Amino acid sequence: MSDSAAALPPGGSTEGAVDGSRRTWIAITCGAGAIGGVATAVPFISTFAPSERAKAAGAPVQVDFSALKPGEKMTVEWRGKPVWIIRRTPEQLASLKKTDSLVADPNSDRKAYPTPAYAKNEWRSIKPDVFVAVGICSHLGCSPTDKFTPGPQPSLPDDWQGGFLCPCHGSTFDMAGRVFKNKPAPDNLEVPPYMFLSDTSLVIGEDKKA
Repeated sequence: MSDSAAALPPGGSTEGAVDGSRRTWIAITCGAGAIGGVATAVPFISTFAPSERAKAAGAPVQVDFSALKPGEKMTVEWRGKPVWIIRRTPEQLASLKKTDSLVADPNSDRKAYPTPAYAKNEWRSIKPDVFVAVGICSHLGCSPTDKFTPGPQPSLPDDWQGGFLCPCHGSTFDMAGRVFKNKPAPDNLEVPPYMFLSDTSLVIGEDKKA
């Protein structure tokens, strides 16, 4: 008896075997396709779900700055912006008196970036020693660099008291983020809404307790 004869179903016809075999392969193929479709759909659909980063983008940011020493700066992200927290030294605070007559808006009266009422003072902060500001130049959105060391240095005046320099177009800011006169930047550095939770922690993006 041949192999083909041995494979014949009762009745001697191959039609049933072929149909059964075909149905089996169709079922397997459809099943594999369905599984592949699900595997493809899961990551595609997940792109529509907001990521943790996206959900946090507009939320207040709590910061512990207990490790920050006088004269140091740390940067955190809030709403996609760099926000600086600077612990100013007594010397840096004293320098603000010297720059009052040199900055374009000493009292933060300009309206492009309205300064919160609690920061409309000479040091532009709730607590004199802790300065919080958005680290973006009000000119074209560059990020100024730290120039905390006073004295003559490249791109800065000889009587420099310490502050920030925007390397893009040369705008300079004092240690309170106030822009100097006759510079491209039209406004002081932005002070975001914030409030203190303790002496060494604060929340950026919320000022209900201020």
